[in-house]
Amino acid sequence: MFMTSRRLPVVGAFALLIILGIVLAGCTTQPPATPPATTPATTAPATTAPATTATPAATANTTAHKPGELLIATTTSLYDTGLLNKVQDLYQNETGIIVKITSQGTGQSIELAKRGDVDLLLVHSPSQEKTFMDDGYGLNQRCFAYNYFIIVGPQNDPAKIANMTPEAAFAKILALGKNNTAGVLFASRGDKSGTHTAEQGIWGKAGFNYTKDVTGPWYLSIGKGMGDTLVFASQKGAYTLSDEGTYLAYKGQQNLVPLVTEGGALLNRYSAIAVNPAKNPNVNIKEADRFINWLISKEGLGVVGDFGTEKYGKSLFTPLSPDVCVAAPFNCTCAGEVAPV
Repeated sequence: MFMTSRRLPVVGAFALLIILGIVLAGCTTQPPATPPATTPATTAPATTAPATTATPAATANTTAHKPGELLIATTTSLYDTGLLNKVQDLYQNETGIIVKITSQGTGQSIELAKRGDVDLLLVHSPSQEKTFMDDGYGLNQRCFAYNYFIIVGPQNDPAKIANMTPEAAFAKILALGKNNTAGVLFASRGDKSGTHTAEQGIWGKAGFNYTKDVTGPWYLSIGKGMGDTLVFASQKGAYTLSDEGTYLAYKGQQNLVPLVTEGGALLNRYSAIAVNPAKNPNVNIKEADRFINWLISKEGLGVVGDFGTEKYGKSLFTPLSPDVCVAAPFNCTCAGEVAPV
């Protein structure tokens, strides 16, 4: 607000001076206020509350999601390859539905879904997916593709694990790492993602207790996505477990080489799961189901199966067909449209 200037009468000015004197005297006798900025951020930095642990079910999101929007939480391995950018553009152009994607580890994505922050999951951790479904948070699960994890490491392969089984390779890395063998390091995502869960599974199959045995200066748990972990491992000259798709997508940013590429423990299956509106009535189940139907259609699987061939000379993902997905090692449903839209 602007004020105009005018001359005060003498008496009025004198009275004003007296009032100002009283006010100023009162101000000088007050103790200085404690600055509000000295209390917060230093005592509770954001890093102390990771997304995977905060937010109990009682504080679930109750704000209805907007019509005409689809909110997806996905693993970084699907997003970092660039597949979801292509899918997002195609789907939006065809349907007019606005697709919004958040990329995190599978564990963090599942937490978002449990709170009702997203409508749909695209993830790759069968054990975590089963718990999510068994607890009633998910509906209409359809697996749609797979590829393989690979163990990558420095070209000189200081632990000499090339062409071993995944379990034998991990056992040798652990033994040499604990023995402080020069150059033997392992970089883990350490983020409760599908890849981290798969890594923990290999340690278990190799005979180790992950919490008690897989520790020491040689084991670098960084809490990052797959692309960042590959770059970090390359910089440190460390081994790591990666899905093949993200490894190829990041090949120009790191100099690791595939050393172990075969073994049942390396199978990497991807699923789509709608968030159950019975748990979170605010979610957009109609659009989640509609997307799942598109993804498992001939068109959707064609997009998935072709992705990467032009740039890498091979597809980064293999679509799952009904004749193979129901049996081992996949053990999932990949055919049949979900609830009609």
